[in-house]
Amino acid sequence: MRLTSRVAPAVLAVAALLLGVLPAQAQAHRDRDRAPDRVTVGDRTFIADGQGRALQWRGFNLADKSSRGTNAFADIHESDLKDMAARGFNLARLAFFWDDLEPTPGHYDRGYLTKMRRILDWANRHHIKVILDAHQDVYGPHFGSRGVPDWATRDEGLPFWPIPDDWFSEYFEPSVQTAFDHLYKDADLRAAHARMWMTVASALGRHPALLGYDLMNEPFAKFLEGEDLPTAAARFEATELTELWNRLARAIRLVDHRSWVFVEPTVIVGIGVPTQMGHIDDPHAGYAPHFYETAMETGADYDPNGTFIPAYEAAISDYPTRNRMPLIVGEWGGNPYVPHASQFVTDMTASLDRFSSGWTWWQWCRGGGYCFLDQTGAAKPNAQLLVQPYAQAVAGDPLKFAYDPAARAYTLTFRTRRNAEGPTRITVPRDAYPDGYRVDIQGSKASWDDHGQTVTVSTHGRAGATYRVTISPR
Repeated sequence: MRLTSRVAPAVLAVAALLLGVLPAQAQAHRDRDRAPDRVTVGDRTFIADGQGRALQWRGFNLADKSSRGTNAFADIHESDLKDMAARGFNLARLAFFWDDLEPTPGHYDRGYLTKMRRILDWANRHHIKVILDAHQDVYGPHFGSRGVPDWATRDEGLPFWPIPDDWFSEYFEPSVQTAFDHLYKDADLRAAHARMWMTVASALGRHPALLGYDLMNEPFAKFLEGEDLPTAAARFEATELTELWNRLARAIRLVDHRSWVFVEPTVIVGIGVPTQMGHIDDPHAGYAPHFYETAMETGADYDPNGTFIPAYEAAISDYPTRNRMPLIVGEWGGNPYVPHASQFVTDMTASLDRFSSGWTWWQWCRGGGYCFLDQTGAAKPNAQLLVQPYAQAVAGDPLKFAYDPAARAYTLTFRTRRNAEGPTRITVPRDAYPDGYRVDIQGSKASWDDHGQTVTVSTHGRAGATYRVTISPR
């Protein structure tokens, strides 16, 4: 029977009562006693677990851009996840490519999804959560890269000239910008983009290792006549990009109500320009900007006296603060062999501790460039500085946390909260303290225990009590 508009609300209300669905006021009252799905402390928001603990994340990007088709993900192995976990990391951002997933319109490669699920299985086995990143560089294979399929590329016949020595400049070519413009505006491409994400979420959304979805890597747009980069980025973020994120999030919610959706601003935040994105109307939306030092990206050394980090922090914090969104930096990194690489890693990790709840370095791989490991599989000396203690789960509100690499001392200050249960769990990687460590706790009625690479701190005082935990070399 088709319900009329007048009858339907009454029938639905009765059905809600019969099914035990609480009225809004009673539901809100009960929610106050439940563990929250996020915790906001001052200007910063953290994802919370089922016990109401504020969670923090450290990890790496996993990306195999060279293997395609039947060889997709060939360079990603279970040992990668195992080695990450052995060093204390708990998050991986896994790049996948739409051009591999849907090589022809409407035909999805189920073997590709099976390989993604296998990597999630490995991650779950080693207690690592995964963010699935729909990666694109310079739009896709039509322009010699990876990302959006060739069949979903409309460049209006405009020419494209590769720039091998400065690939990012290829984003500014009219043909590439035109392709992005059609993706955002053409009804059939918009629908295909949404269906792609629904396919991924339907296949993998229930996996226990899945944290969420990064909806598109480093989105770009078409410049209008007379626009410079800041003007074009502000217009695009406020209009088409906000609409894109909301549209894709709505599509995912048709099949997955649990996982987080992570949205990115344009890369202009990297030069200290705040995003103009609007509100993402989703209950589990997170912010996933990138954090690259522009000069280092063009081959320069890190300048310890430069203004990059304070400018970035000032630009990045406003949007997630206003929207109470957890912030996990999806990509950051640099050449670990430049003269000031050690100071770069030290300054960047300290900065990330000030404004984010987590990060993934680009990338976990063996070899040159930004790889964490050298060809032998050993951590590069300066990249090894990424291996630090951190609080994976805080039973309360994290007020302050920092690591002093010179003293190798980690300090966490937190305040207990009534709807946060279980112990606080601090990861203490063996590589950071090869000769052992000591734990000091300031605060009443607290105890701690050592479980391999994890220190658990149990508090037995009243809610609202403050504790200070310090971990230092033995």
